[in-house]
Amino acid sequence: MNSPLPLYNGQAVAAGEVPVFDPARFRDLVVRAVSDGGRIVSFFGAPSGVDTVRLYAVLAGNLSGGLAILATDVTDRYPALTPDCEQAHWFEREIAEQWGVRPEGHPWLKPIRFHHSYRPGHDAWGRGNGPLRPSVTDFFRVEGEEVHEVAVGPVHAGVIEPGHFRFQCHGENVMHLEISLGYQHRGVEPALRGGPDSRTIHLMETLAGDSTIGHATAYCDLMESLAGAQVPARAQMLRGIGAELERVANHVGDLGALAGDVGFLPTQNYCGRIRGDVLNLTALLCGNRFGRGIVVPGGVAWDLEPGRARELLDRLTTIETDLAVAVPLMFDAPSVMARLEGAGTLSLETAERIGLVGGPARACGLVRDVRTQMPYDAYRFATLPVSTYHTGDCFARAYVRWLETQRSIDLTRQLIEELADGPLSRPCGAPGPEKIAVALTEGWRGEICHVAATDGDGRFRFYKVVDPSFHNWFGLALALRDQQVSDFPLCNKSFNLSYCGHDL
Repeated sequence: MNSPLPLYNGQAVAAGEVPVFDPARFRDLVVRAVSDGGRIVSFFGAPSGVDTVRLYAVLAGNLSGGLAILATDVTDRYPALTPDCEQAHWFEREIAEQWGVRPEGHPWLKPIRFHHSYRPGHDAWGRGNGPLRPSVTDFFRVEGEEVHEVAVGPVHAGVIEPGHFRFQCHGENVMHLEISLGYQHRGVEPALRGGPDSRTIHLMETLAGDSTIGHATAYCDLMESLAGAQVPARAQMLRGIGAELERVANHVGDLGALAGDVGFLPTQNYCGRIRGDVLNLTALLCGNRFGRGIVVPGGVAWDLEPGRARELLDRLTTIETDLAVAVPLMFDAPSVMARLEGAGTLSLETAERIGLVGGPARACGLVRDVRTQMPYDAYRFATLPVSTYHTGDCFARAYVRWLETQRSIDLTRQLIEELADGPLSRPCGAPGPEKIAVALTEGWRGEICHVAATDGDGRFRFYKVVDPSFHNWFGLALALRDQQVSDFPLCNKSFNLSYCGHDL
């Protein structure tokens, strides 16, 4: 085969069907695909031989709705893709750290989680995790008169996970922001090897706790494809109800938090309470405010009887009415708009170049939503417009959340009212041997990608997760350039990225 293997979202193929190219040809194919309007969905390494690492790339067309996969075998080094394909930047840093494979020519080769190599005796910065390895305290520096650094974190005020931000400033103006993460690294991917087992679904639900249903659905879709299982329509629609409630709860919380960051208390207080009301709807659906336990391989574990369905619809209408008062208050206030408009702007070209996903991409005008472009589960039954805006600033990221909240409420109501009859689940069975599958879902932050391959016994030979935050942290860094350092909390909240989802 002279080109990547095409496949669709949720498809499993024989692992031996994935074409393996020499590193130069692999690089050329990936760079060309991205330059032609595609993007990198996932790019990672996995053990392949005694001293060999196989690099896999999963690519997506920008509007085609199709995926493609290809691979190459490397030992200790390979020509970096990043100089000609900026989307590979973060992925290649991860590959170097995890597998001790050095991408030659990478412009800023620094670990992203600061753990030892998964391949004993191999380190991209020198053998044995030696002194050449950059540390958490090594940062890009700008030198010059009146240039100074501002360090924030890793310990933050309030209830927030750890992460470090290093600003290079001239006065109040930010010239460069470097984001250093890894404080939440738990080694989830190595823990998933050899599965699935009884703890696997728990690990999926806690990859990023506010994206429980998004990640659990990606895992279950992948499991079902590896096992050749069919999920009942009723179960698919119940998954969709849970996913949209998860989206609404988090968007409402973010809108309130953005109002708080600019000191607009009415919307902050309203949305704080309404978010709790939405979480309580998820608890009404499955007994857990974060949706844990509802999505299982083969279907769902909770049903929605007519009485609870009516109650859910009634409470959803009340929430919709309250939001119609709370959110426009913020957007109608000149003092709020003065802070949101023009802050943390990213252009459409930058968003495409670095591979942004989710709300931040749509706020730049990119039509990028797995639910419509690569539909899965309930989204095969529904028509859903993609919510976009064009200015790429904090206002756009807030406004896209508001549009999505309204459309998610409409979709949730539609799924409840049209809920199909039938069983809640069917036996999933064990994954087939020597297979590989890719499953994408649209979490509330954006595109979630799970890739897994099985060994001869049907156990996970490797399992790879890409949370939307992995794509978008670098976008936040770029959004701060030429901004006032005092606008960082607002810009940060407008992205609201996950630390643990990135750190895994």
